[in-house]
Amino acid sequence: MARVCELSGKAVMSGNNVSHALNRTRRKFRPNLIKIRLLSDILDQSIAMKICTSALRSIEHNGGLDNFLVKASDINLSLKARRLKKLVKKKLAAQVA
Repeated sequence: MARVCELSGKAVMSGNNVSHALNRTRRKFRPNLIKIRLLSDILDQSIAMKICTSALRSIEHNGGLDNFLVKASDINLSLKARRLKKLVKKKLAAQVA
């Protein structure tokens, strides 16, 4: 899973460089990935992930990693993120009960 965001699913896309004379050459659009440790408040641990900067902004906007994972759909998440989401939901259910 190189060059794929673990939370948003953003991956490498391809396209064309177009010159003034309309010559087209193939190029790649790579996501802006960073390796970062995110803190989970509910699980009380930090998790190392490889995510794009736009996903990091979304995490901040949603109020943390736990809220982001609960709201995110499973289609875009990596296997590691889906397992983390399952743990977060399980811990939240235990706190409510």
